[in-house]
Amino acid sequence: MSDKLDKTPAGAPPEDTPPGADDSAYAGPPEAIKAIPVRHWGRWVSGVVVVALLALLINAFANGDIQWSTVGDKIFDSTVVAGAGRTLLISILAMVLGVVLGILLAVMRLSKNPVTSTVAWLYIWFFRGTPVYVQLLMWFNLALIFPMLNLGPIYKDEMTDVMTPFMCALLGLGLNEAAYMAEICRAGLLAVDEGQTEAAHALGMSHGKTLRRIVIPQAMRVIVPPTGNEFINMLKTSSLVYVVTYNELLRSTSVIGSSSFAVMELLFVASIWYLVMTSIFSVFQYYLERYYARGSSRSLPPTVFQKIRSHLFGSSRSTA
Repeated sequence: MSDKLDKTPAGAPPEDTPPGADDSAYAGPPEAIKAIPVRHWGRWVSGVVVVALLALLINAFANGDIQWSTVGDKIFDSTVVAGAGRTLLISILAMVLGVVLGILLAVMRLSKNPVTSTVAWLYIWFFRGTPVYVQLLMWFNLALIFPMLNLGPIYKDEMTDVMTPFMCALLGLGLNEAAYMAEICRAGLLAVDEGQTEAAHALGMSHGKTLRRIVIPQAMRVIVPPTGNEFINMLKTSSLVYVVTYNELLRSTSVIGSSSFAVMELLFVASIWYLVMTSIFSVFQYYLERYYARGSSRSLPPTVFQKIRSHLFGSSRSTA
């Protein structure tokens, strides 16, 4: 006997398929969809406009009356480097003062004692509500109100000798920063669940011990990252102590610029130093935020080096 030839076309159901059955199971492979990307003409136009404006800005600075060789000669001048060191010193000391006093003010603000909470609120209200420039001038002219600083047998001297430019800068920046750090610390303390405090009190721990052992360690995850941002801001705000004749970076470059008639060149030198310092501490802030995000985020964001490595090795793998 000869075999029966199968004349069923490709992709069609067999002849013995019952009527009404789903024919999609016997259909052939679907056609490949050709995706046509959407053209974003607005992005190209805006990109060209931005590049053109940037080129005009660079051309204006390049052809302006600026001696760029002076910028290179003065950037490592001993006076400029010493001024940058004093800027870094006053920023660190003012930040330490602000953090310590800010933690104290935050605890006072959260206290159930109406006197301490009101005093802390008034402090924060005053120092956040007045400009840093005005506060520096007030400290610099404090001798007009208190001619003599008399602490009894401990210390006694004229206020003009006490309020040196360094002391005015330290108090002006540090006490102002304490008001902002108090709000940051208060937010961190309030972020800790109240049940943690109740559990600690149930175990017989005092209020101070509960703060030290339970609340503050957990609140550091919220407090530390914005504190790094405040320090970067402090580096730039320290330029205001120019008004109290403290010889920091901006004053050092301004003195050189006035004597050498290279005002704009020395302003560029100061800007480069500020950019270098803020960039370095921005990297520290990034890794600090990464460190304290370990307890709240399952997958940490990639670092800059990890991104570069993934782009380099990822592209090589795709090419292979």
